[in-house]
Amino acid sequence: MGTVLTVVIIVVAVLAAAALLYMYQRRRSGQLQERFGPEYERTLEESGDRRATERDLRARERRVQKLDITPLSRESAEHYRAEWNRVQQSFVDEPPAAVADADQLVVQMMREAGYPVDEFDQRVNDISVDHPEVAEHYRDAHRVAVAQTRGETNTEQLRHAVTDYRLLVDALLADSAGNGHRGQPTDAREEA
Repeated sequence: MGTVLTVVIIVVAVLAAAALLYMYQRRRSGQLQERFGPEYERTLEESGDRRATERDLRARERRVQKLDITPLSRESAEHYRAEWNRVQQSFVDEPPAAVADADQLVVQMMREAGYPVDEFDQRVNDISVDHPEVAEHYRDAHRVAVAQTRGETNTEQLRHAVTDYRLLVDALLADSAGNGHRGQPTDAREEA
């Protein structure tokens, strides 16, 4: 009888440990889903593997924690706000130039804030850690900016690109206003 009791205790302990591990993993997954929102879903759809997605997102967090990202100074924020207003106004007369200027402006803002800007995919992955709600908009805007250089866009696509860039500009300016990371800019498409 002692052996049977020992086996039952071991099986119960193993099942309890497995249940605790499962609950821990579910909690970590839930935290990543909440933190990254649509970026979690996009990454999961792209990879097709929840574990790979979560490894990728945790690696992004670790990478960004090592960077020296700081909000823009008040003076820089005012300069960029004025520059952004100029970009938006120029859209009326020169939509392609406005998109190119918007693309360059967000790179300048990110560089000054401390984001490495050499490679677009890394840049958007880095921004997704602090601003997951605008990462896909940034990807869309950049795709249009690249297509525009080949003459493959129309005015409506360019308009959407400018409003998508505006979301990132708003997020970076919100950081500089003392709102910290993960500012929640309004959806500029509604206002444009």
